[in-house]
Amino acid sequence: MTTRTRTVPTAAGYRPRRTLPLRVEALRQLRRRRTFVAFVILLGLPWVLVAAFLIGGEPTEGGRRINLVDVATQSALNFGAFCVFVSAGFLLVVAVALFCGDTVASEANWASLRYLLAAPVPRSRLLWQKLVVALAFAAAAILVLPLMGLVAGTVAFGWGDLVVPGTGITIPAFEALGRLGIVILYTMISSLVVAALAFLLSVATDSPLGAVGGAVGLVIVSNILDAVTALGDWREAIPVHWQFAWVDAMQPEIAWEGMLKGGSVSVAYALVLFAWAFRRFRTKDIVS
Repeated sequence: MTTRTRTVPTAAGYRPRRTLPLRVEALRQLRRRRTFVAFVILLGLPWVLVAAFLIGGEPTEGGRRINLVDVATQSALNFGAFCVFVSAGFLLVVAVALFCGDTVASEANWASLRYLLAAPVPRSRLLWQKLVVALAFAAAAILVLPLMGLVAGTVAFGWGDLVVPGTGITIPAFEALGRLGIVILYTMISSLVVAALAFLLSVATDSPLGAVGGAVGLVIVSNILDAVTALGDWREAIPVHWQFAWVDAMQPEIAWEGMLKGGSVSVAYALVLFAWAFRRFRTKDIVS
């Protein structure tokens, strides 16, 4: 007794891995107005902060509390770190949520998602390509802010060693550049949980605003919960609890414990949420 294997006919030359190339998706996202607006804001913020310092004068000492604003005008490196400090809690969260939360939901909102799948682009391929491009734009958003901060800081305050807040100790400029690289890398890793949450919501809803707003809203709620000291050690399971652990890289001796814990928590949440997004999209009924 013989069995026959049924083969599904495909068009000549069709290769699933060649559908929706990354460069095509990247150009589509690059041409979007929200991409232009987001990067204009991120690139313009350091210059707004420079103007604020020049108009308002030197920052006043923060008493016993150690923060980066006290030494923001000491050098370009201090100013670059300060730009990340004032942006990581909200502005960068919005930027990451925007790029990762708008990518799929916008296609559904424009009723073009089903046409992409009919190209035919396999669902997993479509989602993977969009995720890679979205993460690349999110990483670029996090990167350009401190880089422009270095440029603006050099113009306004000059190049020099990094002054450690609250101590007066300086770190040589070359070494401090490496420290700033650690800050940027950690900020990208800690933002993965925001990216994953926004991406999951983008898959689950047809509303880009709902996906972006939902991710930002849950981050705000997480910040509120993190402020409840009665939760004790349970707060360490909240990703935002570790969002400023990179400040340890700005100390005379780098302390890695907080960054390792924060990075592990963020990556763990992100893997679960990304997997959930792919599973959700694989069985989702695409009607738009």
